[in-house]
Amino acid sequence: MKTRISIFRTLALLSLLLFNLGVMAESETDDKPFAEKHVVLQISDPNPFKQTLVLNVANNLIKHYGQDKIDIEIVAFGPGLRLLLADNSNVSRIDGLSSQGVRFAACSNTIKAFTRKLGKEPALNPHSTRVSAGVVRIMDLVDKGYTLIKP
Repeated sequence: MKTRISIFRTLALLSLLLFNLGVMAESETDDKPFAEKHVVLQISDPNPFKQTLVLNVANNLIKHYGQDKIDIEIVAFGPGLRLLLADNSNVSRIDGLSSQGVRFAACSNTIKAFTRKLGKEPALNPHSTRVSAGVVRIMDLVDKGYTLIKP
């Protein structure tokens, strides 16, 4: 009898752990359960005009669909990582978009390259989340049904 209870407890704990892991993995991209549209915006260009453009596109999508009806992630890699540096001139715009649910992903491969070039790791915008590779993140989101837009 004691063994059955022990097995039951183990299975219950394992089930709870697996459920929590599933919820955490899903919440990574499913912060907006009522979103009808899912968009990933790519920024891989250092041009300040392109950085402004990608932020404008995100803002326009939110205005059109409403912040609860669209799920947006901006993925920065290569020279586009400059958008997510802490000293970028768009900090207040990123703050505003983040408060409306836009996520910002920073490529770890690019961060490593910047670190080698600068001799120190660059400071990132606090709203950015590191991902292993920007291109892989985009591919994973596209596989989940996100529409890729490269302004």
